[in-house]
Amino acid sequence: MKMHADHSHDHGHHGHHSLSKELIHHLPYAIFSLAIGFVVLSILYFIGLGSVQTAALSRGYHILFHSFHYLHIVFATTGTFITFIRFSKRLFLGVVLSIISPAIFCTLSDVALPALAGRLLGVSMHVHVCFFSLPDLMNVIPFMIVGIVNGLVLRRHSESSLSFFSVSSHFVHILISSLAALFYMVSYGFEAWPSMMGFLLLFLAIAIVVPCTISDVVVPIYFARIKKDDKKHTT
Repeated sequence: MKMHADHSHDHGHHGHHSLSKELIHHLPYAIFSLAIGFVVLSILYFIGLGSVQTAALSRGYHILFHSFHYLHIVFATTGTFITFIRFSKRLFLGVVLSIISPAIFCTLSDVALPALAGRLLGVSMHVHVCFFSLPDLMNVIPFMIVGIVNGLVLRRHSESSLSFFSVSSHFVHILISSLAALFYMVSYGFEAWPSMMGFLLLFLAIAIVVPCTISDVVVPIYFARIKKDDKKHTT
């Protein structure tokens, strides 16, 4: 019982926290996730070095990017829905928000901001948005549906279970986003990443923690509290 009471990151108090505090709180998640991501990428790079053609290695990275990007969408959709439903019972709005928010912020953290980071580091990066590609979109939609169904099932759990899931899933969410961002960069031209790991860590820490925190925490709580605040003003 004590463990739940001592959870320092109870989203029930987010309404009193500023965005800057949220970003600072979630920064360690991004750093640990990126560290794991660099380990995974380094192992794959070492295995493929000298034994796999560059084109084949890039193709493999491309597949891994899509796999982690789709999984990121599942976690982002579920996370947005669960956070929203803890503060509001408006299911329809929760579902709509859980589609729109991940579509924007998963694209930012996995594609747009990593591409910008690559360009700032001198690499001409291609921008590939899965939501604008019909074959990719046909994969994205089922992952979104699974995320929403997962959220609908989880909302039947107790408040303490939801609180634990919110915290634990957020770390997995950021880890998956880190892997998606890294594999995106190496599959779309960032071949010199071993010599730029330090700068890459700095850029991606920002590129990942900001969109993921806004998607998981800020957006759902903001929209969940709008109607409550309106009622307070009208009474």
